[in-house]
Amino acid sequence: MTITILPDLAAMFMLVFARVGTMVMLMPGLGERFVFNRAKLAIAVFIALLLMPVGRSLMQVPSEPAALLALLISEILIGAILGLSARLIMSALQTAGVIMANQIGLGFATAVDPAMGQQNPTIGNFLTILGITLILVTDLHHLAIGAIHHSYTMLPPGAYPSVGDASALGLQAVSKAFVIAVQMSAPFIVFGLLFNLGLGILARLMPQFQVFFLGAPASILIGMAILAAILSVMMTVFLGELGGFLKMLSGG
Repeated sequence: MTITILPDLAAMFMLVFARVGTMVMLMPGLGERFVFNRAKLAIAVFIALLLMPVGRSLMQVPSEPAALLALLISEILIGAILGLSARLIMSALQTAGVIMANQIGLGFATAVDPAMGQQNPTIGNFLTILGITLILVTDLHHLAIGAIHHSYTMLPPGAYPSVGDASALGLQAVSKAFVIAVQMSAPFIVFGLLFNLGLGILARLMPQFQVFFLGAPASILIGMAILAAILSVMMTVFLGELGGFLKMLSGG
């Protein structure tokens, strides 16, 4: 190695790191908000070093500053599109938590979500933390790393991603996230419908009876029992759908 090629290597590492760093910042399990920034930076640097040979075989470092800047922007856009599509699948947990909380009467019980930094129902926060834990325990974050590697085959460097393809991927991620959320919260939707219908009938039959004082505690108690009974099935559905989406991104 001579000193003359060091600037090319530095520019190549910068281009690889632009895509890898953006995807690591957004990928499930790797880019969570509560993960230390130094840890995420270290992961991104190590993955970028491992993918340096792939980047050198697929792209040439432009000599003009304008072309280098354009290539850098395209790499960041590719990483953001793929990372955000995977991040949208994670939002299914919070969506399912909101639906469940509203159905069983815990919509008012909110707390700061450590993954998003916003006020969300406590059930949604619990599902998010549990989902992140299971992602790491079941090694689904390895599929996220595989998706970063396969991105160079799916979206080679040197060209801006197609607006149509990016929109299609985003719509697919949003629709899948909504479907996952409805599947996870389907028992609570049925329970809420039947329980409120029963309370309405009881209120019509006994107008003098305060159904709210009976309905609110009973709804929370039965809802938590349902959550405890089907929690494992819910998370299995989520992990299966997320794993399938990451396998699609990783070429599996």
